[in-house]
Amino acid sequence: MCGIVGYVGPKEAAPILLQGLKGLEYRGYDSAGVALLNGSGVQVVKRPGKLSALAEAVDEADPRGTCGIAHTRWATHGVPNQPNAHPHTSSDGEIALVHNGIIENAESIRMQLLEAGYVFASETDTEVVVHLIDHLWTDGMPMEDAVSAALRSIDGAYGIAVVSSRDPNKIVVARDGSPLLIGVGKNGEMLAGSDAAAVIALTRQVVYLDDGDYAVLEPEGYRTYKLEGTEVSRSMHQVTWDVEAMEKGGYEHFMLKEIFEQPASLRDVMRGRLLEEEGDVRLGGIENHEFDLGRIKRIVTMACGTSWHAGLVGEYMLEEHARIPVDVEYASEFRYRNPVLEEGTLALAISQSGETADTMAALHEAKQRGVQTMGIVNAVGSTIARYTDFGLYLHAGPEIGVASTKAFTSQMVALAMFTLYMGRRRHLSVVQGREFLEALRMLPEQVEQVLELNDEIKALAEAYGDARNFLYLGRGYQFPVALEGALKLKEVSYIHAEGYPAAEMKHGPIALIDDDMPVVVLAPRDPVYQKVVSNIEEMKARHARLIAVVSDDAPELQGRVDHLIRVPQTIPALLPVLTTVPLQLLAYHMAVQRGADVDQPRNLAKSVTVE
Repeated sequence: MCGIVGYVGPKEAAPILLQGLKGLEYRGYDSAGVALLNGSGVQVVKRPGKLSALAEAVDEADPRGTCGIAHTRWATHGVPNQPNAHPHTSSDGEIALVHNGIIENAESIRMQLLEAGYVFASETDTEVVVHLIDHLWTDGMPMEDAVSAALRSIDGAYGIAVVSSRDPNKIVVARDGSPLLIGVGKNGEMLAGSDAAAVIALTRQVVYLDDGDYAVLEPEGYRTYKLEGTEVSRSMHQVTWDVEAMEKGGYEHFMLKEIFEQPASLRDVMRGRLLEEEGDVRLGGIENHEFDLGRIKRIVTMACGTSWHAGLVGEYMLEEHARIPVDVEYASEFRYRNPVLEEGTLALAISQSGETADTMAALHEAKQRGVQTMGIVNAVGSTIARYTDFGLYLHAGPEIGVASTKAFTSQMVALAMFTLYMGRRRHLSVVQGREFLEALRMLPEQVEQVLELNDEIKALAEAYGDARNFLYLGRGYQFPVALEGALKLKEVSYIHAEGYPAAEMKHGPIALIDDDMPVVVLAPRDPVYQKVVSNIEEMKARHARLIAVVSDDAPELQGRVDHLIRVPQTIPALLPVLTTVPLQLLAYHMAVQRGADVDQPRNLAKSVTVE
């Protein structure tokens, strides 16, 4: 979950490294640091806290050098303080290393190095690696040989970047289970980063490393190898989004910007894919696999967090409209049992970043069992996109806010298009396909209508700013939306919130209801609407403070709830896209009302690349 950036070239590296870290700060903000080769050694500057603290320290120290590495940390081993901040150095200060991941055999290596006389200055597993490189580095050996020798002794996940005054003007990078790419610049500039956000200011040309790769970056170019030493070739990719997409664009927070970008992101996910006359979709990422998809008897969806909620919505869609059985699994639990993956199963991975460690592990388990794999990801060229047999890109653009918003709605629309694709090849008629497509086509404009409620929802957040608990209730397609609404509130405002199936309240949780408990009820006009109205009556009888999200005037709810939030009407399968947006706005404004750090919530990072 940490962020890594590296630069070697003709320019002063420190400003470039800080700029790269700014693009990666969503990956971790517990501490940050830089290491530069200054001609006589390695100069390290690092600070606990957010990137602004490091920027001030760099201004004061004024480190110089045209080759360096940098890091922004999300703490795993060791509390977020200065000794545990990266980069870590060898005892003589001649080697500096930054690391994302977890070294599982760190303690056994640490004991061996202690016996050899090494002294440790931090609590981190990372420091073990830099001392091991030093231990194995013999006279005359190039840095890459010492690094690869050390990595062959390591168990666990890592993305690393290393510099050393012993072999200057060179960066060695490596990955296994943690993302890392090379940025190929112009005029003798080479970069490295955890993702394209670290390098986009200088180059759009990137090379994604595979697990088990390491690479040597020098001003004249780069070389990639497998860990055993075999040189390999990796494809060049073009980053299609602009650096402006990573700016706030006049919004106070990235989260708010990305909520308001949803009409555009939904248009982008559907662009060129809707075949309205045929009542069908064109999905280039899977069109060559129609034979394989025709043999699918069951889908197992694997995801985490918000993506898992999107998978639940997809389960309802696929079972209703494509008549395919679907199981939605927590990717973090999937490989720790003995899952049944028989012939005819499709393993579907959903991940915004395409780098989620738990989802990758679940995919690996599925591949080991010989089933087809598919990915729905946002990040082009990401590990999951390259690892799966086929898949769909969201094309939603970079999502910087830690709490996912536009990626979630884009995932639901991607799943809707996949549902239509599968349904048309099984039993949906052209007329049914056209009706589904017309509803899809109208979604961006309908989301714009929901966004016009922003001021109304802001006032609602002010009214409930003192709440300590929230309940979110939904049935059918709206149950996953209730889960997602509760998650958003927890993530950014730190208010305890739970999402529940509305009918399950009477089986225990209704005991929590009193006149201090706000309850958000998702009650759009769908096949279970009247059932939800009955559940609202149960809450009202117990004096709950009721907020209802409805898809029309809902006259029968006038006076029965404290607040009505109205969204446009659409088909039940697509209502979750519309009912989600006001819950995103509510979470955002509640967080702002409480003074929380919306874009960088405590203890969270955007891309969970460690288990």
